[in-house]
Amino acid sequence: MGRRRPPVVHGLLVVDKPAGVTSHDVVGMARRRLGERRIGHAGTLDPDATGVLLVGVGWVTRLMRYLQGMDKDYVAQVVLGVRTDTLDSSGKVVATCDPSGVDGDAVRAAAARLTGEIDQVPPMVSALKVDGRRLHELAREGVEVERAPRRVTVSRFDVQPTGDPAVWDIAVTVSSGTYVRSLADDLGQLLGVGAHLRALRRTRVGPFRVGEAAPPDAAELLPAAAALRGMARIEGGDADVAAARNGRTLPRPVGDGPWALVDASGALVAVYEADGDRARPEVVLAEPVA
Repeated sequence: MGRRRPPVVHGLLVVDKPAGVTSHDVVGMARRRLGERRIGHAGTLDPDATGVLLVGVGWVTRLMRYLQGMDKDYVAQVVLGVRTDTLDSSGKVVATCDPSGVDGDAVRAAAARLTGEIDQVPPMVSALKVDGRRLHELAREGVEVERAPRRVTVSRFDVQPTGDPAVWDIAVTVSSGTYVRSLADDLGQLLGVGAHLRALRRTRVGPFRVGEAAPPDAAELLPAAAALRGMARIEGGDADVAAARNGRTLPRPVGDGPWALVDASGALVAVYEADGDRARPEVVLAEPVA
């Protein structure tokens, strides 16, 4: 008799990523633990950063696009007076300045200027691709290229003093695609002394908070439908499930979408997106997944 194939695993891991490993490393840990190859993550964290990393397993990898664009909370520290080539504590020091003349009012005013909709230039150490090459790959080769600024939203930028006048605790709420290390650098530039980021920790991604996260080897595998926790739902009958299976549209529900179609048992069947006065099935799972 041949070897039995292990059961297919589907679900979502809310991981508290430790420092010193990459987001891809976390995916590898999950593959070894669960015996499932189809695993991916949403929203990369730098190796030195910690906190919430959403990891999709099995068919949930097809849903990760809906987790990529959610806003996020971070806490970190900004060190004034020292700039690095990576804008964080992992890089080489490229400039120093005495920050003793900077007072709290100036720091708070600079943070206020960086709150709201702002244009942000992606750092050279980011994973963003330019002409097919990731920026951090070019940076390692000593190549710097022009990067177009991108509009991001900083909904909150709180600053608090620490026991060291050159170090400030920060807490930010930002839109997807915002680089917190760039916010630290921008803060230092506005203050005229330079700065870099350290101890970055992501505490929330959309409705997923660090309090429910766990280390990679202990994170609970949540049901597939949990991946769409914040999404409006359509509770479908047999006819609706059949329509999704055959790629047919449904009358558009209330709201802008997307909508998660679940069957009578609450298992996820498909994700619908708006298409005029109808809703079309954008992602259809091969079978309902609880």
